[in-house]
Amino acid sequence: MLYDVIIVGGGPAAVSAAVYTARKKLKTLLITESFGGQSIVSDDIQNWIGEPHISGFDLAKKLEEHVRAYPEIVDIKMPEKAVEVIAVKCMEPASAEASAGKARICNFEVKTDQGNYEGKAVILAVGARRRKLGVPGEEQLNGKGVAYCSTCDAPLFSGKKVAVVGGGNAGLEAVQDLFPYASEIYLLHRGDALKGDPVEQEEIKKNPKLKEVILNAQTLEILGDKFVTGLKYKNLKTNEEKTLSVAGVFVEIGSVPNSEIIKGLVDLDKWGQVIIDSKHASTSHPGIFAAGDITDDPYKQNNISAGDAVKAALAAYAYLLRREKQSPAAEK
Repeated sequence: MLYDVIIVGGGPAAVSAAVYTARKKLKTLLITESFGGQSIVSDDIQNWIGEPHISGFDLAKKLEEHVRAYPEIVDIKMPEKAVEVIAVKCMEPASAEASAGKARICNFEVKTDQGNYEGKAVILAVGARRRKLGVPGEEQLNGKGVAYCSTCDAPLFSGKKVAVVGGGNAGLEAVQDLFPYASEIYLLHRGDALKGDPVEQEEIKKNPKLKEVILNAQTLEILGDKFVTGLKYKNLKTNEEKTLSVAGVFVEIGSVPNSEIIKGLVDLDKWGQVIIDSKHASTSHPGIFAAGDITDDPYKQNNISAGDAVKAALAAYAYLLRREKQSPAAEK
């Protein structure tokens, strides 16, 4: 079957795109292993517009319910065994004009470990994966004191002591996000100097809530049973091991976009993020659109991802109309 649009992902961006392609009556395939995206582990999301408080689990349920409201338009591939998208490929050109080299219009094949699917356009909304510390306690305490989004989760740590791991701009911004809430903040960095902007460094050091900047600190373990109770680290110069008593650990050492499936087909920046036109969420390849954390949009937020995905869906609709007419505008 040839779909009008294939959407890859199951978070706010993917679902927003699917709702809009459905409303445009575009035959849509949504491929995902689960709904909710990275926020699924959050106990209390307070910045999803229209919901002062909602858990990641409840948000995922609402996203799934919304997209399943269009069964006649949207097919969902979500088998019991998680589906893995292996690659997106450009198939044979879809028109004589394309064959003559005057355009790069083609149908796309989305290859998965459970079958291949063909579409006229693709919307990538597979997000990114947080770069993790890879230490004991991190996985089992994820969402129970271990956090990867200070904008999302800082309010949960009101009056508590927390540690931020990461000396780049993301780490410094996390400290800023925590100032209105946490009682004490410790900033840990593996290097012998912070890497973030000097102005930002000076600013955070003025706040008495930042109790200590700990350099040359390698995180060894996150402590706790049901919830985080501390963090163990080693001084890389002295090899001395120490423990901080904290209720939260914010890991801010970057993220990795899930762009491997599209590498070589669209332009990526030096961090592997898909470069998009912010007006239309379009990529360097006609017919491929992207939204959310996989892109080079600097603001990684659910609401922004959803808005960009709406742009992607509407732009895909316009692209398909142009393609049908085989106008020169389809090349753009």
